[in-house]
Amino acid sequence: MRLTQVEDLRESDILAVDVLNSDYTVLLAADTNLTEDLIDRLKRANVTEVYIRTEDISGEMEILKADVRNEVHDTLQAVIEKHSFTGNSELSKLSETADVIISNILEEDDVVEKLYDIRSRSADIYEHCISVCSISTLIALKRGMSEDKVHDIGVACLLHEIGLKDLKIEYENREIFEMTDEEAAEYKRHPIYGYNIVKTEEWLSESAKDMILFHHERIDGSGYPGKVMGLDMSESCKIIQTCDVFDEYICGIGCERVKVYEALEYLKIYKGTKFEKDIVEDFLALIAVYPVGSYVRTSDGEIAVVLRQNREFPDRPVIRIIKNKDGNPVKNIIIKDLLKYTTLFIEDVD
Repeated sequence: MRLTQVEDLRESDILAVDVLNSDYTVLLAADTNLTEDLIDRLKRANVTEVYIRTEDISGEMEILKADVRNEVHDTLQAVIEKHSFTGNSELSKLSETADVIISNILEEDDVVEKLYDIRSRSADIYEHCISVCSISTLIALKRGMSEDKVHDIGVACLLHEIGLKDLKIEYENREIFEMTDEEAAEYKRHPIYGYNIVKTEEWLSESAKDMILFHHERIDGSGYPGKVMGLDMSESCKIIQTCDVFDEYICGIGCERVKVYEALEYLKIYKGTKFEKDIVEDFLALIAVYPVGSYVRTSDGEIAVVLRQNREFPDRPVIRIIKNKDGNPVKNIIIKDLLKYTTLFIEDVD
């Protein structure tokens, strides 16, 4: 599923999610095959963007366009894997790759005012680095950081897991406490391995190198590889720490994979203790708790699909009921805006 501007729609595109009027009546239903007349109808109704089906129907609204993400993934993988044979000679290419990500994010209007849908996924280390880079860039932009600092964050995020590439231990979808003492110690050294790879690189700033070394540290000193307290770390380090732990949880790197709302709840619990309070709040303002297209169970026992986000309340989306509390399909269109149904809550994600 992909969010698409109405002006870019083509005949034969298929709607992935109901298009709603301002009163939440259905203007066009999901699975509608679009025609020129229907596209004109959307324009007349002042609809600016809709979700259309793609080959990937996971429901994820990417921060980066799919073609850009795929190109960056291929570049990152090629550079990191080549490093095993040629050393650091190719790593500086990732400086340009970071700029590609940043420039594509900046192409979007009001980029830091949007609410982004992100889903749990498998533990592809390159996908993880790109995701951390994208979210960290958004937070840096939201916080008004300088162009140089945003660039350093982007490069550091792409490189921050380079210390994992030669580890021989299994860390995917596995908690550190489930490892042997030797495995856990080796896993916790990967920030040091990464730092040692880049520490003499003159093209990479000291700030970026610190982010690679400190991305698993915590402001209360509970992280690793050392006991670095919050006052000793930069704002940039604290951004990458927040984004990294969230993405690790939803793809299962050094931990058991969890759902998005569970990873967000983890950040809420440790906001102000393990993670910088203001940065976590900026993060929470950008990420949808329940992505569009996901299926949820309400406190009334109904099954619903998420249709639309409420920008200021990421955990109170607009939903369409598809099964009643008895598990029977609902034939009528029942749409509930959780900002209006104040006693109704989402209890689980199906």
